[in-house]
Amino acid sequence: MEFNIAQIHEAIAEQIPDRECIVFRDRRWTWAQVTERTRRLANFLLSRGLGIRAERSTLQGWESGQSHLALYLYNGNEYLEGMLGAYKARVAPFNVNYRYVEDELLYLLRDSRADGIVYHAVFAPVLDKVRAALPDLKVLIQVPDDSGNALLAGAVDYEAALRDASRERPAVQWSPDDLYILYTGGTTGMPKGVLWRQADAAVAALQLRRRDGPEYTVLDEIVANAVAARGHRVMPSPPFMHGAAHWAAFANFIAGNAVVIQSDPARLDPHDLLSTVEREQVGAMLIVGDAFARPLLDQLSKRSYDLSSLRVMVTGGAALNPSYKRQILEKLPDLRIVDSIGSSESGTQGAHVSTVQAGVATGTFMPNPGTCILSEDMTRVLEPGHTELGWFATSGRVPLGYFGDPQKTAKTFPVIAGTRYSVPGDRARQRADRSIEVHGRDSVTINSGGEKIFAEEIEQVLRAHPAVYDAVVAGRPSERWGQEVVALVSLRPGHSATAAELIEECSRHLARYKLPKEVRFMGEIVRSPNGKADYRWAKEQAS
Repeated sequence: MEFNIAQIHEAIAEQIPDRECIVFRDRRWTWAQVTERTRRLANFLLSRGLGIRAERSTLQGWESGQSHLALYLYNGNEYLEGMLGAYKARVAPFNVNYRYVEDELLYLLRDSRADGIVYHAVFAPVLDKVRAALPDLKVLIQVPDDSGNALLAGAVDYEAALRDASRERPAVQWSPDDLYILYTGGTTGMPKGVLWRQADAAVAALQLRRRDGPEYTVLDEIVANAVAARGHRVMPSPPFMHGAAHWAAFANFIAGNAVVIQSDPARLDPHDLLSTVEREQVGAMLIVGDAFARPLLDQLSKRSYDLSSLRVMVTGGAALNPSYKRQILEKLPDLRIVDSIGSSESGTQGAHVSTVQAGVATGTFMPNPGTCILSEDMTRVLEPGHTELGWFATSGRVPLGYFGDPQKTAKTFPVIAGTRYSVPGDRARQRADRSIEVHGRDSVTINSGGEKIFAEEIEQVLRAHPAVYDAVVAGRPSERWGQEVVALVSLRPGHSATAAELIEECSRHLARYKLPKEVRFMGEIVRSPNGKADYRWAKEQAS
């Protein structure tokens, strides 16, 4: 048996109706309340003509037979309700980067063929400038906020839409084939919509597995596991518009846990994050590598918090420097730091756990089921212990394709000896003990004098320097080498370092051909809201 996300949430809610499901600021919603609110949203969408148009069996992998609902929101209960409510209407929600300017927003809403949009009022002026060019955008639902912006013409207030809709279970038949759509971040190219069957995403991204590894095959077993759980509190602190954050939220819904949202989701406020952990007794939180760890450590040096409830810190989307891991474990010696690796196109591929007892490491992972390494020419799977630098890949539960793009679908999801793989573009090796060394994304690899140089390896060394607050590495054209390394660095306030000093530090850890040819000092390193480096910006600066 395979499962639909709406089906799972409803089944769990029936058994734990009074347990808290979502906590945001001073508001708390039980599972019963979230169920009612998401049913109302689903029925509103259905009343406006959104829903299923064609069943999966009649479509190609890059095609969709469902209406698409854009979520143009900061973190909040409305984001998670928007996803669940859409699923209950058999509508496919998708993520919108709220930092997009007009041209980027227009591209995304056109590329996705959005039928509706749920947006915070603060984004109404940008949306209003592009909506005339989007004749298929029929449904506009505006979430009120502190901006004071009035409702756009033709839009409906979010709470009014829920209030006036039926609270009954929507009159549709949910299917494991219903879509989960995730748009890529666009930090290395134009964003693309990754289409997943919900049944596949639930396993690959939301880890719908028993603790001993096998997938669940009976809904009652999933529900019993959630009921038996103690209802832990989990805080995914990055924006829900990025996969890792809402994966964490929905994985914990499946486990019967409550999702806690920080008070100020529009910016990274370390005091807000730490005080929320303290106030709500959060047991696990998600961060994104160094971009989150640095300000959290800086804040912990300024004042103390009662973080005794915190047992797990998961970092995904970007590497967490070993030096920061050690500092975190010095302050929280009972903590488990879990590095999770994956992508929009693969789900979660592996993890590594650092503790005081086990020590710390970065860049190696134990693989999840289906994770493997493909040869350079993508003709075979490499056995553990190989020396070849291959492609980090996944088989089994993989996406259907990229929306509207059969060529890119065929390239990223090749079929080898009858098995379909997802190959997002990271290079890796697998050691004899099955652990995997991930070297980095091929699209940001620098080819200098015939040697492949992975930007992330150099960034890790630079960010370990005590004077460096942040660093990103990119290549620029070179007549002699083809490409050469340029490091973009921002320093900590009150600290100083010269380019020569930083290059000398790199030389202690890296081969000579990997050393930066230039270090440029920047006021700030541009990153996406989830902490990932914007390599398009970095390449522009390097060139």
